[in-house]
Amino acid sequence: MKDVQNKDLLFLRFYPDLMNLYGSYANLYVLRRLTERLGYNIKILEIAPDENPDADELSKADFIFMGAGTERRQRFAMRDFIRYADLIRDLAADGVPMLFAGNSMELCGESVTTAGGEAFDGIGLAKFKTVQQSRRIVGDVYGYTDYVRHDLEPAPETPYRIPIAGFMNKSGIVTGVETPLFNALDMGFGNEREKGPEGFRENHVIGSELTGPLLVKNPYLLECIAAAILNRRGVTPPEEYPVDSWAEKGCEITLRELDARCHKQR
Repeated sequence: MKDVQNKDLLFLRFYPDLMNLYGSYANLYVLRRLTERLGYNIKILEIAPDENPDADELSKADFIFMGAGTERRQRFAMRDFIRYADLIRDLAADGVPMLFAGNSMELCGESVTTAGGEAFDGIGLAKFKTVQQSRRIVGDVYGYTDYVRHDLEPAPETPYRIPIAGFMNKSGIVTGVETPLFNALDMGFGNEREKGPEGFRENHVIGSELTGPLLVKNPYLLECIAAAILNRRGVTPPEEYPVDSWAEKGCEITLRELDARCHKQR
């Protein structure tokens, strides 16, 4: 039985020096801020390439995070991350929530092929493949997700459509995603085409190449991850989370402006 009285949470952050573009580190720190406000003590264990962290400690993770990096740094991270493949897959199967932001998402698939044609193995957490190109895909993204907090009432027959905003700056075309995070986009490039599905999710593992960072710009997704962490601990999440008015207001303004742009383009 899980110890619901234990207020200590362990967050793992892979490659903070390599994978730190676009302010993606803020995804981790906004989640830490929220869970601390809920009364938890957060330890962040940062893992660098070629380190040998204690396997028993890693197996106790409550949340795992990796941010975005340049394609060159992504390759360095990929060469090291492959040795954690079994651990990450086991923790994912055990329900540990994870977020792979930016192009770290690509490491979760079966393979990544660079613009120069060099192929690398991913950790095989999902079945998709990525092929990078010399042309970059850059622009605002606006779409919807039906990813819901599983501690709430069962999803209705008509799925929730939660609006999501972000910014895209990537080179990879991702094919073979079976369960996208965002079902479709009203604006921007998805995994493999304009206005197509974007990101992936497997259990409570989510990945998205949207930057911004994602959890700062979209408080709803932040609450989803916090709820998954608490539920796995056997704790019932609060009906209402602490509100950061600046984040709520920023999200409201961004979504309104992007929605207006979408209507104008139709």
